This record gives sequence, structure tokens and C-alpha cells, in this order.
Amino acid sequence: MNKRHIWIMLLGCLLPILGLAAVLLLKVPVNTVVYVGLALLCPLAHFFMMGNMHNHNSQPDQHHDHSVHDKTSTHSP
Repeated sequence: MNKRHIWIMLLGCLLPILGLAAVLLLKVPVNTVVYVGLALLCPLAHFFMMGNMHNHNSQPDQHHDHSVHDKTSTHSP
């Protein structure tokens, strides 16, 4: 595992624990924690997915050649 993966795993484990601590210790309403978590889920997921897209350049074996088209398939209107 590389260091970036470890940080992502740590973040993914600590965020729910922080939400639970906010509910139990700080008496934050559960629905507020859920709404904030859902609001942050989409941008964080996009951030991490886009970051992982650029790491595929280091693996030339899995490169897809988009210039080659399958001539046997036809698309009907």
C-alpha cells in the first residue's frame, strides 16, 4: 500500500467516528450530522475519484486504445 491509500483509509475511518463523537459528546442532532455527511460525500467522492484517474498513467499494461473500433458492430438508428 502506498501512503496516499493509507491516508484515504484513515480519513474514511475517522470521519464516521468524528460524526458519532459529535452526536454523543457535543449533543449535535443526528439529522444535522447525516445532512452534513451527505453534503460532503459527493464532493469528496469526486475529489478522490478524479485523483485516482490520473494515477493510471503509471500502468501502461492497462491502457485502453480508443482509436481501434470494432467493425463488426453496427449501430442502428
